[in-house]
Amino acid sequence: MTSIKQVQITFDCASPTRVAHFWCEVLGYVVPPPPKGYASWDDYALSLPPEKRDAGFACQDPTGVGPRLYFQRVPEAKVVKNRVHLDVRVGTGLVGEERLAALEAECARLLPLGAKRVRLLLADEENESCLVMQDIEGNEFCLD
Repeated sequence: MTSIKQVQITFDCASPTRVAHFWCEVLGYVVPPPPKGYASWDDYALSLPPEKRDAGFACQDPTGVGPRLYFQRVPEAKVVKNRVHLDVRVGTGLVGEERLAALEAECARLLPLGAKRVRLLLADEENESCLVMQDIEGNEFCLD
């Protein structure tokens, strides 16, 4: 039996290129090179029929360690809570006020990119504090 070595996380969204660029900024990811024969992604997009432009876009961890993220255009809008979400691990190993400060600092960095703060979940007997946020299309993620 073969074991899985890599995973891609796929997001349904309205504007794949815009959402991919948002996540590049959040995670320090990069846009992969355009397809062979094209100088840029814009050149590639212009080669497609209008209805296929911005139908999908990806970003990837420049180190190759993290999963590739793929964003695909869907016609329906998001209407309910995500069943899967990303935890952006900015407070790993931190506790108490130090952890809260790291979460708040990252939140402050992401708000000008279009992220929205939803709520702070304070530490309890089982979990450390985390900050629930939304990306530019309303998809939930946590600063953890």
